[in-house]
Amino acid sequence: MYHISVMPLEVSSYLVNKLDGLYVDCTFGGGGHTSYLLDKFPNIKIIAFDWDEDASNQFVENKKDFDNRVTFIRDNFKNIKQALSNIDVYKVDGILADIGVSSKQFDDLSRGFSFNANVLDMRMDIRNPLTAKEVINTYSSKDLADIFYKYGQEYRSRQIADAICVRRQRGLINTAIELRDIVCSVKRQEGKVNPATKVFQALRIFVNDELSNLDNLLLNIPEVLNPYGRAVVISFHSLEDRIVKLNFKQNADNKIYKILTKKVVTASDEEIKRNPRSRSAKIRVCEKTDA
Repeated sequence: MYHISVMPLEVSSYLVNKLDGLYVDCTFGGGGHTSYLLDKFPNIKIIAFDWDEDASNQFVENKKDFDNRVTFIRDNFKNIKQALSNIDVYKVDGILADIGVSSKQFDDLSRGFSFNANVLDMRMDIRNPLTAKEVINTYSSKDLADIFYKYGQEYRSRQIADAICVRRQRGLINTAIELRDIVCSVKRQEGKVNPATKVFQALRIFVNDELSNLDNLLLNIPEVLNPYGRAVVISFHSLEDRIVKLNFKQNADNKIYKILTKKVVTASDEEIKRNPRSRSAKIRVCEKTDA
């Protein structure tokens, strides 16, 4: 598998409380979490979602290793309820969602997520008509500033947006490298973090409509979970974590959920050394009540 899964031990211990249950991995990616769960629990079955063509190809490549215990659906997890009903599944015993971009997507320069890419794409699903290149080259300075501030919490959003529009007067901005350099001309480096980090994050979230997708997933989870079924959500930045926290609290107040993580679960120092991506990961878990 090409992707090192975040906190697999913690995920498995929270997610699986029915040893012959049916579970959903909303973000199959390289199949890391799915493989770990199948190995640890030999009697469970998994329905895996992913909208990325690479993930779909990865599933096909490794299908024989799953021993007919995994059903793959190439779809956005926001459509979980409808997609499951399409295969005559209406309730499951647990749902896992690892929100964010995989290491493979970052490392593949042809995807345009990296600062060093010679393209400006950032689509998680190539069927999505909107690319980062279109946003950067056609949106107004105000709209760009709003995107950078809302989704990246970039405090220099206006200056960066203005710099992009000035640069556009000389021709199209075609690559992530060009965008990175524009941002770095406005914003100085502070510490080890690249100055363009928040702009790239904001652009990726906007292009893929990530927060809306998460909202829709969380809205559908109570209808899909069996009583005592669990939802495990791994988020990587504050915007996602806040959405998950508020949704779980609201459902707990309405007696739909019992929250199993009073505080977020984070990676151990040992795991962070082994997998630096886990440094910013936060796990929240709820269990559906029988109300």
